[in-house]
Amino acid sequence: MTDGLVSIITSLYNSGKFIGRAIESVQAQTYQNWEMIVTDDCSTDGGPSIVEKYAAADPRIKLLRMKENGGPGRCRNNSIQNANGRYIAILDSDDKWLPDKLEKQLQLMKDKCCGMVHSSYYVCNEDGKIYGLVRCKRKVKYWRMVCDNAIGFLTMMYDRTMTGDLLMPTIRKRQDWGFNIKLLKVCRVAFGVDEPLAVYTIRENSISRDKLSLTKYNIAIYNEVLHYSKLKSVLMFYCVFAPFYGGKKFLNYLKTRCFSNKYSIPKS
Repeated sequence: MTDGLVSIITSLYNSGKFIGRAIESVQAQTYQNWEMIVTDDCSTDGGPSIVEKYAAADPRIKLLRMKENGGPGRCRNNSIQNANGRYIAILDSDDKWLPDKLEKQLQLMKDKCCGMVHSSYYVCNEDGKIYGLVRCKRKVKYWRMVCDNAIGFLTMMYDRTMTGDLLMPTIRKRQDWGFNIKLLKVCRVAFGVDEPLAVYTIRENSISRDKLSLTKYNIAIYNEVLHYSKLKSVLMFYCVFAPFYGGKKFLNYLKTRCFSNKYSIPKS
């Protein structure tokens, strides 16, 4: 494990349209001590070839390949197991970071002496047009994460010297929330940068935009990650998760539209 090195974990599956943008947003970081480990999940488009071109010009970028399609959890775990950095940051192939993302989050880790950080982020469509803003909570504790995923995964970064070598759940969806729960069980608290430091892409026909539509996967997190009984898992979803999720969406609307215009949505 190399102190000061940030290992950027990226899963790739049929994202040739976006992966170049993601890589270039990493290369544009003001903090340059990083490696980017991309694991391809048996893509059928030209995405892996695009990564190979960037890797040929920049040795900090590495392309790994899965032997069979296993989903984003298995892909990310493959990258994590091959990571050399003290810090782990997640960037999916269709998202991107703003240039000072790593620098500001590393400074926050130093200031707070904490093992996990995150930030606010913008939301864009497939053409890159930004149309939304998700404001982060300044402090997220373990129980809050159990109630609902309160951290944008593309903004999250953690310190392996504090968390140990944790791996993600391997269920097909919502493994990001499950991993945040596992990390916060160790770190206890994650601090947030209020400034938007990333851009999340909503792809056409994506069901991930509506977390309530992923009911069975949300329930599976309670059952498989937290080891609740099936009955308790169902009750947690309907009595805790759903109300928290709805409240979170409403409060984010108020914060971005009514309470503050400190970080406005770009017009471009």
